[in-house]
Amino acid sequence: MRLDRLSRQVQRLERNVGIATETLALFVRFWLTITPPLPGDVQAAAQVKGRERYEGFIEALGRRLQKGQSLVQEIPDDIAGSMMPESMADSADQP
Repeated sequence: MRLDRLSRQVQRLERNVGIATETLALFVRFWLTITPPLPGDVQAAAQVKGRERYEGFIEALGRRLQKGQSLVQEIPDDIAGSMMPESMADSADQP
């Protein structure tokens, strides 16, 4: 029974790593294909802003990790919400 539980845990871990890898790869592809290069005269300002945004990202990530929140756990809810039939979505918005 213990080996069975370990096997399920490894499968769940493999699934989560796969989701994370695909998410990162999709983001990188999307980012690189839609983001034009910046002209030289605005690069320094953009780098400063980029560092600020990165620090904000790291802080938000730290807060999520401290709270035990996981994007992988939120994905099924996001998918379920986006797949809700339109008539149900309309009624869900009403009190």
